[in-house]
Amino acid sequence: MPIAVKFPVLRALGTPYHPDIAAAMQSVALTGSVEVRGAVFTRKEVVEFILDLTGYTENQKLFTQRVLEPSAGHADFLLPIITRLISSWRKFSGQNDRLLNELSQSIYAVELHENSYGITRRSVIDKLISEGISMDDSATLADHWLHQGDFLLESIPPTFDYVVGNPPYVRQELIAPDLLNRYRRLFSTLYDRADLYIPFIEKSLRLLKDNGRLGFICADRWMKNRYGGPLREFVSQAYHLDTYVDMTDTDAFHSDVSAYPAVTVIRKGTGKATRIAHRPAIEGAHLKRLSISLTEKTLAPENPLVQQIFNVINGFEPWLLESSDQLDLLRRLESTFPTLEETGCKVGIGVATGADKVFTGKLAAFDIEPDRLIPLIETKDIRSGEIDWQGKWLINPFGDDGKLVPLENYSKLSKYFNRNKSVLTKRHCAQKSPNKWYRTIDRIWPALTTTPKLLIPDIKGEAHVVYDEGHFYPHHNLYYVISKQWHLRALQAVLLSRVSKLFITSYSTKMRGGYLRFQAQYLRRIRIPYCESVPIELRMQLIQAAESLDIDACNKAVFRLYGLNHNERSALGGNGE
Repeated sequence: MPIAVKFPVLRALGTPYHPDIAAAMQSVALTGSVEVRGAVFTRKEVVEFILDLTGYTENQKLFTQRVLEPSAGHADFLLPIITRLISSWRKFSGQNDRLLNELSQSIYAVELHENSYGITRRSVIDKLISEGISMDDSATLADHWLHQGDFLLESIPPTFDYVVGNPPYVRQELIAPDLLNRYRRLFSTLYDRADLYIPFIEKSLRLLKDNGRLGFICADRWMKNRYGGPLREFVSQAYHLDTYVDMTDTDAFHSDVSAYPAVTVIRKGTGKATRIAHRPAIEGAHLKRLSISLTEKTLAPENPLVQQIFNVINGFEPWLLESSDQLDLLRRLESTFPTLEETGCKVGIGVATGADKVFTGKLAAFDIEPDRLIPLIETKDIRSGEIDWQGKWLINPFGDDGKLVPLENYSKLSKYFNRNKSVLTKRHCAQKSPNKWYRTIDRIWPALTTTPKLLIPDIKGEAHVVYDEGHFYPHHNLYYVISKQWHLRALQAVLLSRVSKLFITSYSTKMRGGYLRFQAQYLRRIRIPYCESVPIELRMQLIQAAESLDIDACNKAVFRLYGLNHNERSALGGNGE
């Protein structure tokens, strides 16, 4: 039966901390909610899969090696680890008089939350007793293995052959400011809006021995987005990505989460090849077969489950985890053609107001001067692939010079804004500049309304590029592209094509359901020839394809534009011929 054990709070923290930091840690340790702790529990099949991928298997003398679990939770990883450890020990040693000596340093597990620590300790002791180990020895091993404290602040020697687990996914705003500042001073990868799992990865990697392996299941956002840049740079200096398994939309956890998880195995050492799999069935036999394919010395060339690509890690740059032939094509295009903006195009985003209910609405809702209103276009207005305007207008508080218009010059506008002043002044931009309390978050440039442009919604499964000949101002959920060099219809054909989708797919973080982010930072990655280098006949072919919204024709013309060979066209899903 379970053993009731009392233990002191934060018993493993031997280092004194500033009172505010200690209080923040104590708060999480005693009362932290699941959200604050980032506690998500991993299914046993996935745990076994990760242990197989890292090489923590019974055919190794595991009792001569060390494994770290930096966020033990309710022992999801620890119990399978213990099963393998005891099996290995019995196979290669099994001498009871040496049990404590040979096993006491084999595991190091950390858990901050007091209740979770207690649950884990009891589970570990029960597990060891079920393995035939005495109650006293089981309690002794549990006390050697388990540590209550903040993993990010504990002093731990870098002596581990394996680090495995599911690090906490906690947003910065949920972390006490003093504690967050301490983390920032300790971890260079805690950058921008990075979540807590980022420094967990950094510290865990630092604790590996040479050729040691980290096997985590966690969000994969850091592999491509802005806040992951410093961690990608850190990995590139001394580590290699051995394995990446996309777990999005799988039942990897005991509860439903929306963190876009992936299993990642990173090794301390050099290498070139990375094995990749996508969305496997969470079933023990299938994951066992997949782990063999992902770790075997030579990958079968026609293996349907696994791809192998090279040189994924590239300093600060996003990790490109597509197929090898697509990656080769992408690299060729990047080495051959300039970026979209280098050819004279500009990528921007529509206006964010901070108070859409005040600044936007149907014409009948506003009794203000007509020259302060401009037609606003939103994502719902272009769902069909063409503009079907629903009649929304935008109040423009800026003049043509980019400065706020004086309210004394606009009596109706002044009356309207003052009637809504309580809402407008609560916004951050208004509190930062009280004398500009009636501005929109983004400055409005009226000339953009009459400028021909391409409109692109942020989140879509496929490229959705709509032409506006110069009638509307885009809302903040739309990106736009303008150009004086490229004919916009020809450019529209390029952006609708599989080539542009290759760039977006490679660099964008993916959303549930396979949706992509068509954000400015990814659109600017697209490479395209200079317009003057394109034959007139081909330009006309691009224009006609876009005007008819014939995607097959767009692809055919764009493949010619880039000079794609048969294999490169096939890599994009078809020859366009």
